[in-house]
Amino acid sequence: MLVFLTTVILYVFGFVFLYGVIRLGVRHGIEDVETHRVQARRAEELAAHQDRTFARENAFLTGS
Repeated sequence: MLVFLTTVILYVFGFVFLYGVIRLGVRHGIEDVETHRVQARRAEELAAHQDRTFARENAFLTGS
């Protein structure tokens, strides 16, 4: 009976531990995606700003 009880307890704690590890991994993954999304948005805004600046400084190239 003691072996069965020990097995059940370890089995349950194993699932609780696995749930925690998966939850932690998902949370870190979501944080990485959010960070990458912000960096991509900044890079896009910077590229657009550089394009506008280039076009303004070199208006003869744009045909204006």
